[in-house]
Amino acid sequence: MSRPEDTLAADIHYDDVEARKYTTSSRIQNIQASMTRRALELLNLKSPSLILDIGCGSGLSGEILSSVPEEEGGPHVWVGMDISASMLDVALQRDVEGDLLLADIGQGVPFRAGAFDAAISISAIQWLCNAENSETSPAGRLSRFFNGLYASLKRGGMAICQFYPKNDVQKQMITAAAVKAGFGAGLLEDDPDTKNVKVYLVLTVGSSAVANRGGDITGVVDGMDNVDVLDGRKKGKGGKGEIKKGSKAWIVKKKEQMERKGKVVKATSKYTGRKRRIQF
Repeated sequence: MSRPEDTLAADIHYDDVEARKYTTSSRIQNIQASMTRRALELLNLKSPSLILDIGCGSGLSGEILSSVPEEEGGPHVWVGMDISASMLDVALQRDVEGDLLLADIGQGVPFRAGAFDAAISISAIQWLCNAENSETSPAGRLSRFFNGLYASLKRGGMAICQFYPKNDVQKQMITAAAVKAGFGAGLLEDDPDTKNVKVYLVLTVGSSAVANRGGDITGVVDGMDNVDVLDGRKKGKGGKGEIKKGSKAWIVKKKEQMERKGKVVKATSKYTGRKRRIQF
């Protein structure tokens, strides 16, 4: 079976006809609702939160976020972003409760640092693995997306991205980009080894992402079956390869961390980290 992301860009594939067809399909509505509830289960939010819905489409997932009852920590407020103007037009016609933004996630996540408590994405990020022209690359699009997402989430926040990887290479490409951006990352598979397998990328930000569990991604998915943990964060201090404080490598690393948080930093040059002579 052909995959739509292999043939057309998302904003072209989801024109007015496809957007309406997607939204009115009872099968798609049920699948979307089920995967959104699974993402909320993994987020385990205890109180009403501000959630970013990445690739929100016509607002099917957003409706679930808005309808979470108080006893389950809701209802949540959400902001949706999508590259398809037709999908967002359908969302407006359906009068969804979230705010909507027309944007390409492959160009980044254009919100202020620490704006969101959590994020979800249902069946969207696999589109980043396709280069639409010679001036873009999957690696660049993934890097811009995950760096922007990391910056937009509060420290201690989480993101759950359900996606359909084409193969193991694509799965590795996506998770490696998330880890490089600073996330603790774990892959969770529902219904493995079946044609209905669903893959969830579980991402944590900072050291307090999971209460009383140290923020380690393994704490989020502890005891679950079919989990592959990919946590690229360093554990503890010291050891071989430690970067000396004040060195050029240390300064460059700090600059990268500040950039991920949305801060403006000075460009690195040959003078970065160079010790100044004592002035007499």
